[in-house]
Amino acid sequence: MEHPPVGVVIATRNRAPALAATLGNLLALPERPEIVVVDNASTDDTRALLARDFPQVRVLALPVNFGAPARTHGVRALHTPYAAFSDDDSWWAPGALAEAVRLLARHPRLGLLAARVLVGPAQEPDPLNEVLAHSPLGRATDLPGTQVLGFLACASVVRRTAYLDAGGFHPLLFLGGEETLLAYDLAARGWGVVHCPDVTAHHHPAPDPRTGRPAIQRRNELLTQWLRRPLPRALARTRALAAEACHDPVARLALRDTLARLPTALRARRPLPPYVERAARLLDTRPDPPAAPGAAPVPGAGLGAGGAP
Repeated sequence: MEHPPVGVVIATRNRAPALAATLGNLLALPERPEIVVVDNASTDDTRALLARDFPQVRVLALPVNFGAPARTHGVRALHTPYAAFSDDDSWWAPGALAEAVRLLARHPRLGLLAARVLVGPAQEPDPLNEVLAHSPLGRATDLPGTQVLGFLACASVVRRTAYLDAGGFHPLLFLGGEETLLAYDLAARGWGVVHCPDVTAHHHPAPDPRTGRPAIQRRNELLTQWLRRPLPRALARTRALAAEACHDPVARLALRDTLARLPTALRARRPLPPYVERAARLLDTRPDPPAAPGAAPVPGAGLGAGGAP
């Protein structure tokens, strides 16, 4: 069977109604992409829904919740050279994947493109669009858009070989603000990461019921520092979080979880090459973008953990 050049990977857990809506939109696309749903050990009727209503969709049923790295299982299962990520509350606009394929095919160093995101039924532009579009890293002659070091996972398309070369989403972070580290790792291997506003994704986020999400975001932001940034910077950021932890329960939880994972982070530490570190430093003083309507903030969604482009 001949497959189209792009596949869509969706990692999901216990979001059956939203997943059904997303699949309905993806299956209606003119590109007819291969779709792989990676189920992170759902306990609702997700698997029954997929078997009953979406037999044409490939399903990887994981025995435990892998978080964001579940996407890597999906990428490995694809038969396509390019992989687009959707969450169970996001999908691609008609023609967007065809444009992404065109850009990736014409620019062999392009490893990941970050799309323009429209939020909710009103299709409001996500504030991150402007942040990415005005990245101070500018353009490169062999890439089709503005260079960035961050993105929104559910609105990104990757070259499969580049994604696997970079190791995919890091298991230590699990979920929440995992994009910056992958952007670093792609750039460290010479792959381009750019914002391409001609490629559009739709995002319909529901309120996040996970009360611990802000602490997880801050934990992962700090772990990214320990994994890739200079030690003095990682130490300074840790001291700052410790000072906040004296009066802020979110910071206290983030610090506790960071320290529990710090030995693993130190074993996996791989400082950025100088040219990527210089790029990241350009973003260290930039504020995080505001959250899109109905969405959680995306720390480090731009060009440095803790700073957008």
